[in-house]
Amino acid sequence: MSEFEIGSAHVAITPGSQLISSIPRFIPGPLSSPERYALGLINHRFQDGLLPISESRNGNKYYAAFHTLCSGIGVQALLLPVAFTTLGPTWGVISLCVAFLWQLFTICLLLQLHETSDTRIRYSRYIQVFNVAFDNKVGKMVVWLSIMFLSGSTCLALIVIGGSTLTHFMHSICNIQALSTVELYLIFTCAVVIVSQLPNLNSLAYVSFVGAITAVGYCSFIWVVSVATGPIALVSYEPVRAGSQIEQMVSVVNALGNIAFAFRGHNLILEIQATMPSDEKYFSQVPMWKGVVTAYSIILFCIFPVAIGGYWAYGNKIANVEGMLCALYKFHSHDVSQFMLGLISVFIVINALTSFPIYAMPTFDNMESNYTSRTERPCPWWLRVSFRALFGFGCFVTAVAMPISGGIVCLAGSMTLPVTLSYPCFMWLKIKKPRKYTTLWWLNWGLGLLGMGFSCLLVASGIHLVIHTGIQANFFKPRE
Repeated sequence: MSEFEIGSAHVAITPGSQLISSIPRFIPGPLSSPERYALGLINHRFQDGLLPISESRNGNKYYAAFHTLCSGIGVQALLLPVAFTTLGPTWGVISLCVAFLWQLFTICLLLQLHETSDTRIRYSRYIQVFNVAFDNKVGKMVVWLSIMFLSGSTCLALIVIGGSTLTHFMHSICNIQALSTVELYLIFTCAVVIVSQLPNLNSLAYVSFVGAITAVGYCSFIWVVSVATGPIALVSYEPVRAGSQIEQMVSVVNALGNIAFAFRGHNLILEIQATMPSDEKYFSQVPMWKGVVTAYSIILFCIFPVAIGGYWAYGNKIANVEGMLCALYKFHSHDVSQFMLGLISVFIVINALTSFPIYAMPTFDNMESNYTSRTERPCPWWLRVSFRALFGFGCFVTAVAMPISGGIVCLAGSMTLPVTLSYPCFMWLKIKKPRKYTTLWWLNWGLGLLGMGFSCLLVASGIHLVIHTGIQANFFKPRE
C-alpha cells in the first residue's frame, strides 16, 4: 500500500485490481465534489501506473537529455544542404534559424502544459493535453491519427534506414554477399524487436544515450570529412531554379519543408516529461527543461555545421543525390578510408536501432491502454512481448513489401507538421487563456495560423510532386 497527497489529505492506494473494485462505477449523490475528484484522481494515477510511458517516474535531467537528443536528431538533418541549393545560403541560414527557434518555442509550451499547478494532474501524453484543450471528437481523432502515424511512419523509416545502411555496409564496404537485402532487413528487425522489449520509457534511458552518441557521431563525422576534403570539382553555389514559376514555388516550399522536417520529436516531449518525478517543491518541468536545453544545445552544434558545411563542400550538386550520406559515398568513396565510411554506416545502423523503441513507445502505450482499460489489470508479459513483436515485424513487412516514393512520404509528413508547429500554440491558448491582445496572445495565434498555412502549402506541394513524378512503388524490392 502506498500514499500520496491530494491537497492536505493523505490517500492510501491499494495495488492491483483491489483499487479499481473499491471505486464504484456510479458515485452516489452524497459524495461531495472534492471526494469525486479524489476518487477520479486515484483512478487516473493508477491507470497511468500500468502503462509503459508513465509507470516509472524515476527519471532525471540526464535521462531527459538522452531521450530528447536521441529523438530530436536523425538522418533528416543530412537533407539540409539540399534545401540550401534552392534557397541559397543566406535564406537557407535564416530559415534554419527561424525553424529552430520556432520549434524550441513550441517545446516550451508543451512543457508548461504537462502539469497543472492547482490540481497537480499530469498529462503524460500529447493526445491527453489535446483532449483537455479541445473537447471535439473530430479534432481528437485527427490528433490521435497524427500521433499514431508519426510513431508508425517514423519506425517504418527507421527500419528502412537501418536495413538499407546495413545492406550497404555488408555488400559495398565489407564486400560480403552471403546475405540478401531482405535477410539483412530481417536481422535488423529482429534486433529492433529485442531492444523494444524493455518494459517502459524510463528503462530506455541508456539505449537513448547510445542513440544520442551515435547520432551526434555520424553527423559530426560526415560534415568534418566533407569539409576536410574541400569542395568537389566544378562546384557551383548558384541556386537551382526549376522551369515554370509554379515549379519554382513548389521547390521553395519543399526546401522549407526539408528544414522543418529536420526537427522532430515533439510528439514525444510530454511522454519524456512523464518519466520525471514531481513534488510540491519541484515540478517535472524543472529537470525536463534542463534536459531539453542540453539536448538542443548539442543539436544546434550538429545541424548548422551539417547544413553550412555540406553546402560549402558539395554546392548545388548535392541536389541530385539524397543528402550528405549519399554525397559522401558518391564523391568521396575513393579518397576517404573504408574504415571511416564503415564507421559512419555502423553509427547510422546503431542510431536507427536505438531510436526505434522510443518512437514506438506511443504505439506500445496505446496498445496496452486498450487492454488495461478493459481488464483493469497490468498487461501480462507475454502479451506485451506479442504486441511489440507484432508491431516490429509489421513494420518489416511494410518496408520490404511496399517501399514507396519520396513524394508520398513528403505528402504524409506534411499532414502531421502541425503537431510540431501549430497545435502546441492553440492548446496553450485554450488551456492557459492569456489576456487578449498581449504579446504572447498575438505570438501564439500568429505562429499557430502560420504553421497551419505552411502545412497546407506543403500538402499542395506534395500532391503536385506525386502527380508529376508518379508513385514509384517497387513491391518486394526493398531499398538497398
